[in-house]
Amino acid sequence: MSNHVCPWWAGYFLLSPLRRLRQSPRRWLGPFVREGMLVLEPGPGMGFFTLDVARMVGPSGQVVAVDLQEKMLAGLRRRAERAGLAERIELRLAGADRLGVDDLAGRVDLVLAIYMVHEMPDADAFFAEAWRALRPGGRLLFAEPRWHVPRKQFERLIAAAERAGFAREDGSRFPCPQGAVLSRPETR
Repeated sequence: MSNHVCPWWAGYFLLSPLRRLRQSPRRWLGPFVREGMLVLEPGPGMGFFTLDVARMVGPSGQVVAVDLQEKMLAGLRRRAERAGLAERIELRLAGADRLGVDDLAGRVDLVLAIYMVHEMPDADAFFAEAWRALRPGGRLLFAEPRWHVPRKQFERLIAAAERAGFAREDGSRFPCPQGAVLSRPETR
């Protein structure tokens, strides 16, 4: 895995409205996000997906956004406050090698691992922590950019997720060009 982390100032570029033409949060996530859900979003940056997800989970749901960089979280906080969504989004600062979400064990409905696992120092540890956070039957939406992550590396990351206990859902399609829907089986 890479230890390269997207610099905080790039977060502004990642919010570009042009990005929505190809990576519409509602189109990508709409089939998976429901009102009342608890959604864990590691590596949200300044919230390209976060605000739309907060709207989709509604007032009874919550998004827990965990990032390694305080400046990314500060940008997300400002955007959430301006959008009137701050109450639905809990911001957390991650450790260098952990998300720090042990208190969510078995409660999360959906984990959004979009374009961030390749930045993790240990993919196996990340997927194990995400698996513990999910409730049985919960899902993990996993996507990596083709320009950073070759197909063989993507498949190695899928294998890491499977080692953690995830099962690939063959019938569910995540509309990202290099993405997968994984789930935590009801029993293990």
